[in-house]
Amino acid sequence: MRYAFYPGCVAQGACPELYQSTMVIARHFGIELVELRDASCCGAGVLKEASPELALSLNARTFGMAQRLGLPLLTICGTCQGVMCSAKRELDEAPALRETINASIERAEERYQGGLTVTHLLWAMIEDVGIDRLKASVVRPLTNLQVAPFYGCYILRPSGDLGHDDPFHPDSLETVIAALGATPIDYEGRIKCCGFPILLEKAEIAARMGGENLVDAKTNGADCLVTPCPLCHMSLDIYQTRAERAMGRSIGLPILHFPQLVGLALGYSPNELGMTRHMVPVKHVLQKIGFGE
Repeated sequence: MRYAFYPGCVAQGACPELYQSTMVIARHFGIELVELRDASCCGAGVLKEASPELALSLNARTFGMAQRLGLPLLTICGTCQGVMCSAKRELDEAPALRETINASIERAEERYQGGLTVTHLLWAMIEDVGIDRLKASVVRPLTNLQVAPFYGCYILRPSGDLGHDDPFHPDSLETVIAALGATPIDYEGRIKCCGFPILLEKAEIAARMGGENLVDAKTNGADCLVTPCPLCHMSLDIYQTRAERAMGRSIGLPILHFPQLVGLALGYSPNELGMTRHMVPVKHVLQKIGFGE
């Protein structure tokens, strides 16, 4: 398995533990990640509001890099996944628009021909690695762990651009959680917004949105929450103290990146997976699976 690797901004900035844990599980499964080091930000859905053409140009340039390598594009950011899939759909469905955008990136010596495969590590784990191989690779079953899946918006919607989970009844995270030996928690907040998109404009509303999801998960028995989106991780982990103030109660729910949960079941240590960087301590989670006893 070989991919053009697009880690996104957050995995190389605020959440380097996501990048670290991704590399660990990629090596474990023999996945070669050819990192697109010269790629730019996908725009995170914000740039498109100001300049749709610029947003398409940035993503077309990234697509051209992957296509020049002859590889499918893999990302570890749910937001990047959604933004890039939407950009790909626009460019693939409108050849004239694609040519206009290609003209705008001509000086960068890139060109997008259309038809690129764009996938997320979550989907690659299910479709390319395979659930049977994943199960067979588990050496530390997460048997005692109750895990709340949290998808985030962009890896589910718009579903027509993504082509994977049902946005109202997704099951990819639950499938992996169960394969690792843990119990997936069913709760309403798993498909809701974390609040991050409005954090800078409506901080109090964002904090309550995140807080309601966290309380919902914890009330339903979650020991931790896992997400395939680092922006959701930032909102729910880094800003969890704000959520607690908004909700008027303590929450203390650890938030794990998707590859960290996988890595724990594969037998890797918390240090190897960058779990000392979390704002909400993960000690209770680690104790439940045999660390620190």
